[in-house]
Amino acid sequence: MLTVILGFSGAVVFGSADFLGGLASKRLGSMKVTALAGFVGFLTLLLASVWIPGTMDSGAIFWGVLSGVSGSVAIMLLYASLAIGPMSILSPLGALVSAVVPVAWAGIRGEVLGPLGYVAIAIGFVAIVLVGFVPDKMAVRPSLRGLAMAAGAGIFIGFFIICIDQVNPDTGLIPLLANRATSFTIMTMAIGVMAALHWTHRRGLLGQGRMGRDGPARADIAVGEAAVGKPGATNLRFNNLRIGLLLAIACGVVDAIGNALLLFGIHIGDLSVMSVLTAMYPIGTIILAGVILKERITPLQLVGLALAISAAALLALS
Repeated sequence: MLTVILGFSGAVVFGSADFLGGLASKRLGSMKVTALAGFVGFLTLLLASVWIPGTMDSGAIFWGVLSGVSGSVAIMLLYASLAIGPMSILSPLGALVSAVVPVAWAGIRGEVLGPLGYVAIAIGFVAIVLVGFVPDKMAVRPSLRGLAMAAGAGIFIGFFIICIDQVNPDTGLIPLLANRATSFTIMTMAIGVMAALHWTHRRGLLGQGRMGRDGPARADIAVGEAAVGKPGATNLRFNNLRIGLLLAIACGVVDAIGNALLLFGIHIGDLSVMSVLTAMYPIGTIILAGVILKERITPLQLVGLALAISAAALLALS
């Protein structure tokens, strides 16, 4: 019962973190938000470790670092796949694969559930797809590249969960600290590489005289207008930056809580149960989007929500 509570709560928390991260990314960019959220998550877990101490061992560091690498790769592949689209197909595909991989690993390892548990997991798989599916009349058939990236993101998310399952429960939050530190380092390096490539490309264009008449000149005019003629534009940018930073910080705190719930749930329960429940994370996103942004929840998503609750109830009874 406690495993189901932790798993379902973790799904809602992860979905909430995605919602906050999505809003922040509109203002700061996804890579910057991911890096900042990772750093804030590390500080949050470091503070929590004062009350939740753990025993340091090499296994905790190893699996924590490996999960951080896996999680970072998953995020990059996920963002890339969603950029290719269509999101209505690729997003639920990634979520489904992220649940299938740990469930398959648990089966190989010899984890056995009762008949009711397997029925609940099957219902959970259907719920994962429906909750994340948003019908789009203009959607096109996904490309092989998009499908491969979405599936790859799901595989690496699943591997992240498997890594967390390997750690000793006595290590407390140490594996997650290693995870967040690794993720922050990778994302910061990625931002640095992208900035260097952009700077090199821009210098090359300037050197070849290919920026055009309206390039630097237009930029100078825009800066002048913002600084002299349009002070409101500067205030607007500052407010967007401030709101984006606050949202990214909140995302980091909430995501750290979600990771802690996942860790504790895996320690006390079954990997297959936790992986299926955690993959229902779009629940938190669509609920917040409906309440705060007034976005419409589709009938299929409502069916998915009902199936998700049913699956959680069956898992609690199994």
